[in-house]
Amino acid sequence: MESFSCLSHILVMDFSRKPLLQPLWDYFRLNYTDTLRSPLFPVVLTVSSYLIFCIPYLVFNLMGRRWPFIHKYKIQQDRNPTAEMILHCLGVTMYNHLFFIFPAAVAQWCWRPPCPLPEESPTIFDIIFGVAGSLLLFDFQYFIWHMVHHRNRWLYKTFHAIHHEYMAPFSLATQCLGGWELITVGFWTTLNPIIFRCHILTTWVFMVFHVYVSVEDHCGYDFPWSTSHLVPFGIYGGPAKHDVHHQKPMSNYAPHFTHWDKIFGTHADFSSVKGILENDTPNKTCCASKHEDSLYDESISPTARMAEERES
Repeated sequence: MESFSCLSHILVMDFSRKPLLQPLWDYFRLNYTDTLRSPLFPVVLTVSSYLIFCIPYLVFNLMGRRWPFIHKYKIQQDRNPTAEMILHCLGVTMYNHLFFIFPAAVAQWCWRPPCPLPEESPTIFDIIFGVAGSLLLFDFQYFIWHMVHHRNRWLYKTFHAIHHEYMAPFSLATQCLGGWELITVGFWTTLNPIIFRCHILTTWVFMVFHVYVSVEDHCGYDFPWSTSHLVPFGIYGGPAKHDVHHQKPMSNYAPHFTHWDKIFGTHADFSSVKGILENDTPNKTCCASKHEDSLYDESISPTARMAEERES
């Protein structure tokens, strides 16, 4: 009992009052202050993280059936990105960051000049709370944005259709977005840690983690170690959930979690997804009118059409 009490005391100290990351934070703060305060740092951090996270999945795509121990986890096993698709997505990503994200970062720096870096590092608890809170808030923000842009023909065709050019998502398609959508996503990613009064280190951790889960959601592989299988109770969707969205665009609007789609009746089952969808039609009374269904006559994938024909 005494040893348990001692352990509890240590954990309380580590998680609340004695930052474990202080030595690491001191090293970066004292040696790289100018770099960390640069308006370019968040841009470089997110772009480099994005490319690093994409590379393993691109290797898996390249190897395909030659790596059966990996390929067996591919959701749509007969669809692999071509070199043309990869180069197109890479070009869109670089274009957006050069002409939208970088100017926005400079504008933010002018509007809200960087303050001196805080001397104290965040605690582990601070980081977990800040990242979780920011991610949950982003999930709601993007759910509303996503649903509105799917249900309005003009908004969809003008701002969001580029993201649905590919019926089987792959890692580099994550940021194959229109400029308006990318700026909106970037705005929330920057704003949410401010709302939660996060330490700047927590903000960077959130940015990198958000890039990771976004790439994972689009990777096209449902691995046993995917975040969706690590988070209990089915509250996190993951790659299978988003794959269904690309095949059935009027469902699964929330980017990460499942609760908002269940509440609004737009949830489509993804538990048995493997190429052709099964039991994936959302509640029609809550989801889309006939006009909204017809909006996707051109963009819905052949795989989803086959499933609909079988259901009928």
